[in-house]
Amino acid sequence: MNPNTCLLAFDTERALAQELARALNLPLQFISRHRFPDGELRLVLPKPLPDCVVLLRGLQQPNEKLVELMIAAPTARELGAKRLILVAPYLAYMRQDSEFTPGEAVSQRHIARLLSQFFDHVLTIDPHLHRIASLDEVMPAGTGLALSAAPVLGAWIAAQVPGALLIGPDEESAQWVREAAGCGGLHFAIGRKVRHGDAHVSLSLPDVEVAGRAVVLVDDMASTGRTLIGAAQALLARGAASVDVAVTHALFNGDALPELQAAGVRHVWSSNAVPHQSNAVSVVPLLAAALRPLLAAGHCV
Repeated sequence: MNPNTCLLAFDTERALAQELARALNLPLQFISRHRFPDGELRLVLPKPLPDCVVLLRGLQQPNEKLVELMIAAPTARELGAKRLILVAPYLAYMRQDSEFTPGEAVSQRHIARLLSQFFDHVLTIDPHLHRIASLDEVMPAGTGLALSAAPVLGAWIAAQVPGALLIGPDEESAQWVREAAGCGGLHFAIGRKVRHGDAHVSLSLPDVEVAGRAVVLVDDMASTGRTLIGAAQALLARGAASVDVAVTHALFNGDALPELQAAGVRHVWSSNAVPHQSNAVSVVPLLAAALRPLLAAGHCV
């Protein structure tokens, strides 16, 4: 175990932090937090900290967590960290990537720039980069690293449902779904998403025969689940033998999961990039493999 580097995390991500610390053979320490009656936060970090710190913080339900990072990162520097790497398996605000209406804030650009001011590197998994090629377009070159859980989800699907047909919700998902299908040796097709509002999205299914076939709907994230529910109902009406769902980020809000099950979805699988009862595959091997060369380059190993 390397005393010059540690993994720092919040208690709410203990399970993922413990798995990542074991994979990297790093000591694991936690940040304690207290909320005052007025909503302000008090953070306490371990003291002192080693030269290299890997900070794990997923940014689902992001607003408070972004404030935590704005406090924790400079505090870690004050306590001895010379090199700070953020591991944010889910990176928030990446969906707002263009000015769709006059004056609309392009949050992707601003949040990415903010994080790059606090951290030497930012690692994430399947961020919403549908209109840019890489994080280098919104962060200083080499700061951001986007990994993909598509290969591990594709392999999982192939093991659970051999010969499944993968269907992605829209053209933007094509590359991701293609990679998942390729790693699992499966066929795929791409639909078209029609957005009617934040919680009203319909899926125009691809013109492909689904009768008697096992179908898996795959996407990088799911929040309300409305698109998946409508797609599952339509696929079953067209004679699909079964419909399962696989996503990287299980953001499922409210009753999304039971409503998916009520719509006829057989299984819902997700990666543990976001903690959820549907977690089936681990992103830790991806994160560990990407972190090792970064730590070596910074003389942290």
